[in-house]
Amino acid sequence: MKLSFFGGAKSVTGANYLLEVQGEKILVDCGLHQGSYYAERENYEPFPYVPKDVTAVFVTHAHVDHIGRLPKLFREGFRGFIYSTPATKDFAEILLLDSHHILSEEAEREKRSELYSVGDVREVMKMWREVEYHKPIQYGNFRVEFLDAGHVLGSSIVKIYAEGKVIVFSGDLGNYPAPIVQRTEVVDAADYCVVESTYGDRVHEATGERQEMLEDALEDIVLAGGVMLIPIFALERTQEILFHLHELFEEGRVPKIPVFVDSPLAIKITAVYKKYEDYFNKDTYHMVRHADDILNFPGLRVTLTTEESKEINAVPAPKVILAGSGMSQGGRILHHERRYLSDPKNMILFVGHQAKGSLGRRILDGAITVKIFGETVPVRCKKRVLGAYSAHADQPRLLEWLKPMRMRLKKVFVVQGEEEASSALAQKIRDELAVTAVVPESGETVTLD
Repeated sequence: MKLSFFGGAKSVTGANYLLEVQGEKILVDCGLHQGSYYAERENYEPFPYVPKDVTAVFVTHAHVDHIGRLPKLFREGFRGFIYSTPATKDFAEILLLDSHHILSEEAEREKRSELYSVGDVREVMKMWREVEYHKPIQYGNFRVEFLDAGHVLGSSIVKIYAEGKVIVFSGDLGNYPAPIVQRTEVVDAADYCVVESTYGDRVHEATGERQEMLEDALEDIVLAGGVMLIPIFALERTQEILFHLHELFEEGRVPKIPVFVDSPLAIKITAVYKKYEDYFNKDTYHMVRHADDILNFPGLRVTLTTEESKEINAVPAPKVILAGSGMSQGGRILHHERRYLSDPKNMILFVGHQAKGSLGRRILDGAITVKIFGETVPVRCKKRVLGAYSAHADQPRLLEWLKPMRMRLKKVFVVQGEEEASSALAQKIRDELAVTAVVPESGETVTLD
C-alpha cells in the first residue's frame, strides 16, 4: 500500500491524498488551494498523477478545500465514481457552482483560462454516489466506511480496509459539542491515520461559552451603536451563528436588532439543512420538532440580489451583517468591509480560520490599512475572535480523538495545518501518546507496510 500527499501537506487547504494497492488508485478528497496568491496559482498546475488512472474519489465533506478540484480532475481525464454522504453531495453541487463563478471572475481579470466549466460540474455530479454512515462498501481492493466527523452536516471520517490494514483519514474533525451536528465519532483501532491539524497548536475557548461570548459582542455593538461584520463560511458557521442568535433574541438576552445574511450561497446551503434534520444532534432535532424554524427569526433578513445587498446600507445601526467569504478573499463581505472597517464604533468578528495571505488574516494580524477593490481602507474598527465557533477540533480534542487508536497505530501523518501547527501536534502525539507522528512533505509518497 502506497500513500501520497498531493495537497494538505504543510498547508491547511488543498486536501488530496492518493492511495494505491496492487496498481489500483483511489483518492481521498480533491480540494482547492486557498488563502494566498501562490496557493491559488497552484490550482492551475497539472495533477502529479494521471487522473484517468484514478478509479474512485472518497470525499470527507463539501468544503471547497476538499472538493474544489474535482471538476478539474474530470476535465483532465477522471471517469471513476465519487462517494460521500447524501448531505455532502447536495452541498457539493451548490459549492462547486459558486466556486466556478468566483474562479471564472478571477480568470477573466488575470486573462487566463477557466479552471473548469459549469459542464464539468454537471458531469462530476453524474459520477457522484451516496453512501450513508456505517454502511461499508467494497470497491475493488478497498473496503470503505464513512463515520460522522462532526465538522459540518454530512462530514465524514473515511476508514479504509485494504491488504489486512486499516487507514483512517480524519477529514476535518468537529469542535464538539456543536449546536447542530452530531459529536465526532470515535475510531477505536487503525494501523495508520491521516489527521488534520488546522488548530494543532491551539486551545479554543470552551465551546459552552461560545453563545455567551457572542452575547457579549452583541451587547458591545448595541451600546456603541455600531455595525458588526461577520465574514462567514456558508456551510455550518452561518447556521451555527443563526442558531445562537435565534436563542439570544428569543430569550431576551440581547435587544433585537436587524440581522442580515448577505450571502446567496449561505441562503441556499441553509435551505439544504432542512432536508437533513435526521443528521442533527438530539437537542437540535427536538427543537426542530417542537419549535419554530431554528434558522429563522423576526429581524432576520436574507438578501439574494445585489440591490437587496445595497439596501443594507440604508438600515441604521446597530445591525449585524453576515456575509461571505469567511476569509474575506471575495464575496459581498468586501463591500461591507470597505464601508465599515474605518469606524471605531464598528466591529469585525472572526469565527473561523484565517489562512496566511488572506485579507482576513491581514486584518486580524493588525494591519493599519488594507486594499479593497483598489482602495486603501483604514482599519479602525474593533476586532474580535471567537475561536469557540471554529468547526475544527483544537489540539486537546485532536489528541483525545487519536487516543483510542494508539495501541495499534504504527504511524500518524499530520496534515491540513500550517507547518507550525502540524509540527506542534506531531510532537504532542509523540510525547503524550507514544506514537510515531510525522508531518509529510507535499508530493511525498510513503509505503505502508
